[in-house]
Amino acid sequence: MKIITLTVNPALDKSAKVDGLIPSQKLKCHSIQYQPGGGGINISRMLERLGSETNCIVTSGGDTGKYLTDLLVKEGVQPKIIPVKAWTRENLSVVDTQSNLQYRFGMPGNELSETELESIKNLLKKIVKPLDMLVISGSLSENMPTDYYTQLIKLFSDKNVKIIIDTSGPALIEALKENVYLIKPNQRELAQLSGKEFMYTAEQEAFAIELVNAKKAQYVVVSLGARGAFIASSEGVFYKTTPSVEVKSTIGAGDSMVAGLLYGIKNDFPPEKILKWGVACGVATTMSEGTGLATKENIDQVLGLMK
Repeated sequence: MKIITLTVNPALDKSAKVDGLIPSQKLKCHSIQYQPGGGGINISRMLERLGSETNCIVTSGGDTGKYLTDLLVKEGVQPKIIPVKAWTRENLSVVDTQSNLQYRFGMPGNELSETELESIKNLLKKIVKPLDMLVISGSLSENMPTDYYTQLIKLFSDKNVKIIIDTSGPALIEALKENVYLIKPNQRELAQLSGKEFMYTAEQEAFAIELVNAKKAQYVVVSLGARGAFIASSEGVFYKTTPSVEVKSTIGAGDSMVAGLLYGIKNDFPPEKILKWGVACGVATTMSEGTGLATKENIDQVLGLMK
C-alpha cells in the first residue's frame, strides 16, 4: 500500500516576526523562515518524519516553485513535479512579538491550463494502483472547476483505491457526491455539508454517522479546534481531547492531523487509536514556530500526555 499525496495549489510559505504591528509605518521583519506549504505537501512532510514514505505530487512553476521543490528535497521528500506555467504562489505569516498574535496572509493560486489539469490526471492514472491511498488535500487554484477533485475521484471509483479528501467549501461538497475513504471537516464545514450553518454536538455525531452509513466515507473525522476531535466509523463515535501545550503557531496543524490519521490507518490501528495519532500530530505541530511542522520529539511528548 502506497500513500500518494496531491497538492494542486502549493505555496512557498514565508514566516517572520515584527516587534510591534503599527499601521502606516515601515516595520522591520526578522526571524525569516521559508517552508514548503500546501495540504498534500505538509502531509508528506509529516509522514516522512513518522518514517512513512509517500509519493508527493505537486504542481510547480517559476522560481518560487523551484525553491519549494529544493526545500522538500532537503527534508527528505522527493516530489513528483508537474510543471506549470504560472509561478507557485507565496503565503506570509507574521507574529507580533509584543502581543504574540499571529497574522496569516494567504494568496490565491494562479490559474492552471486545461493541458496542465490533464497532466495531473495522467500522472495519477500512471502512479496510483489498487489498495493505494490517494490523499487529495488543499484548496483549488484560481478558476479551477469546482468539481475537479470529483473528476479525480471518479478516475478510481472502481479501482479499490482509498481516497482521502481534505478540502473545504464547494470543492468538498462536490467531492462528496462520490464515495471516499476519509474526510476531515471542521465543525463549520460539517454543518455546511448538512445544509446548516451550525450544529449541536448530538447533531454533529448523528450526521457524521449518517455519512458513514450512507457509505459516503468510511471514516469521518471532525476537528473541534482546541477541544480535540471525534471520529465516526462503523464502530461508533470516539473523542480525543487535546493536552495542554504552549501553542506557537497553528499553521499546518490540520495537515499534520491528517498525516497522523494516515499513519494509524496504514498500521491497522482501531479507530480510537487512529484518532489519537491524528490529534497528537496536530497538537505537536502547534508547538513549532511559524510554518514549521511537528518534530518527532514533540509528537512523542504529546502522545505521552494523552490518555
